[in-house]
Amino acid sequence: MKIAVLPGDGIGQEVTQEAVRVLEALDLPGLSLEWADVGATAYRAHGHPLPPATLELARGADAILFGAVGDFDCDHLERHLRPEQAILGLRSELTLFANLRPATLFDGLEGMSALRPEIARQIDLVIVRELNGDVYFGDKAIETLPDGERRGWDMMSYTESEVRRIAHVAFRAARGRKERLCSVDKANVLETSQLWRDVVIEVAKEYPDVTLDHMYVDNAAMQLVKNPGQFDVVVTGNLFGDILSDQASMCVGSIGLLASAALGERQTEYGTFGLYEPIHGSAPDIAGQDKANPMATILSAAMLLRHSLGLVDQADCIEAAVSGALADGVLGLDLGGEAGTREIGDAVISRL
Repeated sequence: MKIAVLPGDGIGQEVTQEAVRVLEALDLPGLSLEWADVGATAYRAHGHPLPPATLELARGADAILFGAVGDFDCDHLERHLRPEQAILGLRSELTLFANLRPATLFDGLEGMSALRPEIARQIDLVIVRELNGDVYFGDKAIETLPDGERRGWDMMSYTESEVRRIAHVAFRAARGRKERLCSVDKANVLETSQLWRDVVIEVAKEYPDVTLDHMYVDNAAMQLVKNPGQFDVVVTGNLFGDILSDQASMCVGSIGLLASAALGERQTEYGTFGLYEPIHGSAPDIAGQDKANPMATILSAAMLLRHSLGLVDQADCIEAAVSGALADGVLGLDLGGEAGTREIGDAVISRL
């Protein structure tokens, strides 16, 4: 069982180290961890945010544990050399098209949510976000018009096959939960979204046991704070999924609590190959200060065990340890507590 560990930049280094400590505490036989640089760290050392050696390591692994990338000092670089291109490159090169982002309120954290406690307690959903299309990967440019005015543009597009494959992932996820799927789009104004909706409806015929609803993205954003209990599994495109999953993180209390999995179709000896990362950024302003909350990365490691290595019991063990630590008041600064990064890791390990 080979895991490529790519900590990245800023707090990515710190939170990834704690997740690795948790994995090592499980003493899993045959587990191999290999580290490599990505992001600004890789650019400074190798001249590119996703060096060939890092990509090769990722290709040969059974799963990837990823930290975070981003550095304000690199904002002046050409876009293809910026740290964020590392994660976009991995998703594209490894065909990791399905992003699973669960959002559940942990017991005792109702007061941390931006929502009223009785509403926050309803949150138990999974956002399935498409990762390889949309404006993130479409053609884009800033051009100068004949009159001298500048114009920026980005192309949003999806093919039928791209929508179909993410729809199947979402329907299967719903089938394993409460058999409810909400497809989020903007079909009233975007042709891309109209195609999305049409294809999702076609795929739904193969899952008669799953109830399918559709919702425009602006309404979905409102409903997520008004009545989040109505959602079970949400499937949406790259741009909308990015926004809604970050919104969901504040509904459960902190972006430092949400894990994610980026999966493709490749199967290894142990499970589905994937990349696992917290949904938060690199937060360079607090890097190296023992302030970063590693819970999301630790929970990402649990998802790695479940989906890519088939170690469901061990994944459950990590999730129970995180829940227990939070219930016992082991809270980071982002949750109003005083626990440092390593202290939180110690608390989780002690409960395994």
